[in-house]
Amino acid sequence: MSTGRFSVQAGVRDWVIAVGVAATLLVTGLSGQHPATNLELLGYALLVAGGVALAARSRAPVAVLAVTGVCAVGYQAAGFDVPAVAYLFAVYTAVRAGHRTITVAASVTMLAFLPLAALASGLHDTGEAFAQARSALELAWLIAAGAAGEALRQAERRADEAERTREETARRRADEERLHIARELHDSLTHQISIIKVQAEVAVHVARKRGEQVPEALLAIQQAGREATRELRATLQALRDDDTTPPRGLDHVPELVERARSIGLDATLTIEGQRHDVPAAVDRTAYRIVQESLTNIARHAAAGTASVRIDCRPDALAIRIDDDGKATPDTAPVPGVGLLGMRERVTALGGRLRAEPRGEGGFTVQAELPVELTS
Repeated sequence: MSTGRFSVQAGVRDWVIAVGVAATLLVTGLSGQHPATNLELLGYALLVAGGVALAARSRAPVAVLAVTGVCAVGYQAAGFDVPAVAYLFAVYTAVRAGHRTITVAASVTMLAFLPLAALASGLHDTGEAFAQARSALELAWLIAAGAAGEALRQAERRADEAERTREETARRRADEERLHIARELHDSLTHQISIIKVQAEVAVHVARKRGEQVPEALLAIQQAGREATRELRATLQALRDDDTTPPRGLDHVPELVERARSIGLDATLTIEGQRHDVPAAVDRTAYRIVQESLTNIARHAAAGTASVRIDCRPDALAIRIDDDGKATPDTAPVPGVGLLGMRERVTALGGRLRAEPRGEGGFTVQAELPVELTS
């Protein structure tokens, strides 16, 4: 939104400058003396056209440079002794946009043709000295306009570099802080949770070995310890991830399915449609959805089979993971951290996620990710 507002403001500014310069050139042409020839109307038209052309200077600086230069030579040839003000604005804009070589070549051509146009129209018959002085003045104005454009271009470039440096510094500090948090969590929570988990499992093992009934609270502590260990390990991995490892995506989904098979799950993978490049964020999210779904099936679903289907559509990537586990429509699933994370990833990309028990038993996860995005 801010970029669009800036473009509108730049367009309005260019039009104000264009109208102002066109009016100035026209008033100067009307108030000055010029030979009464058949080219008088053409001269007025070129004065106005040279100024109005500046309205497009931000969008097409090189084209405006050429148009204003031709107009300046044209109204000089028509007998109008009017400075090439519009061309100076065009020089400033073209140099600021980085077109220095083209601007220099166009300006040399202008300096060569302007005296010839003035002489052809009968202007400046006062002598060679006056013509040389006028050429020197025109050269000085061109140099000044070009220098102003180059100075502003360098200032903008330095400002952009400073902004990039600030962003890199902030990113580096964020990475350092993230690693510091990971170390603190590892040194404090990991040790304590591990102790709780080990003690709970030992207590459960001893009770069962003695033939005693294991209290429900102790089993809950054991399960909570396992879940906390898993979630903490995943959190630490996310905190330590500094994007130096290659990202995982659709190309690595077969590895997930093969890993699921290795633990006894009858998992299949089907890819439909024509595979095409997708944005990096969509690629990573698709991998995470399959990974989390297969992990949940292996740990919680008590399923024997699982199927992964990926449909590569022109405008979307559709993913579906089904299992034949113990979930039923009558049992409302409790969304865990993994499912919530999947939903957040999909929603952030403007997609849709549906995760629920199937009518015939088991669980299904369906996601649709739009691919018409920038990575």
